Amino acid sequence: MAAGRPFRACACFFSANIFVGRCGMHVCYRDERQLRRDYGRVAARRGGAAGSASGSAADEDFHVIYPSKHCLLFLTDKRIFRLPVFTEEFCQAFIEELENFEQSDMPKGRPNSMNNYGVLLNELGMDESFITPLREKYLRPITALLYPDLGGACLDSHKAFVVKYSLHEDLDLSSHYDNAEVTLNVSLGKDFTEGNLYFGDFRQDPSPVPNYIEVEHVGTQGLLHRGGQIHGALPIASGERWNLIIWMRSSAIRNQLCPMCNQKPQLVEAEGFGDGFTETCEEDVPETVDLCSVW
Repeated sequence: MAAGRPFRACACFFSANIFVGRCGMHVCYRDERQLRRDYGRVAARRGGAAGSASGSAADEDFHVIYPSKHCLLFLTDKRIFRLPVFTEEFCQAFIEELENFEQSDMPKGRPNSMNNYGVLLNELGMDESFITPLREKYLRPITALLYPDLGGACLDSHKAFVVKYSLHEDLDLSSHYDNAEVTLNVSLGKDFTEGNLYFGDFRQDPSPVPNYIEVEHVGTQGLLHRGGQIHGALPIASGERWNLIIWMRSSAIRNQLCPMCNQKPQLVEAEGFGDGFTETCEEDVPETVDLCSVW
């Protein structure tokens, strides 16, 4: 595995799958002429309109896997799973700590290119003490069963952040897919109305399409879904909504193909877990035998 190797990012971070929030779309950029040619008409037509969702995940869409008080539930056709993660007391204390950090003078970065409000958990020193044990000891045994085709048994890095939605800040989130093999989205609180998540198809064009399934937030519980699953968030109507997002990555999977540019990754140096890529060591390459010499 990737133990002891520095994690890398793919150079496509600067040119592929760039999210333009005003238009609610992802673009690839080589030069201004190409950008105008490929996206000019679509961007002008949208003018910042976000995708809308239709359909809803009613109770009958979910099925119980484990017959216990704390059940793991799944949405049959989308491979979306709901599971208990935290207690209410933990969520309340966690949000209080995040609010204190927000109000402090400490330097802060945006959670990602799509969300303007929230916290990167590595800035709070929570990667090694909190998120890594959560991923390795609690989540990875589950993802190994649910997502074996996505490297669920060997998720060896992550990017974790908390996003915040409120009436005077971010209201919603346009259709997109994550830079992850598997994503965990946990509803922390507070009190809010509307703002449900919606899900489309796997590896679908992020452009808004009408066939979405809508899923409600359940406090203290998380949703597991494939990183490549198109999804977004509907506008919040009142209150504040805080969600913990963990993009979990498998270097064994993404070293073969970058999920953002769909090409062999061009590795560049990065801090921390980077984007989950690792250098390929010589011992990873299967030995070959010269059949002519054997013959």
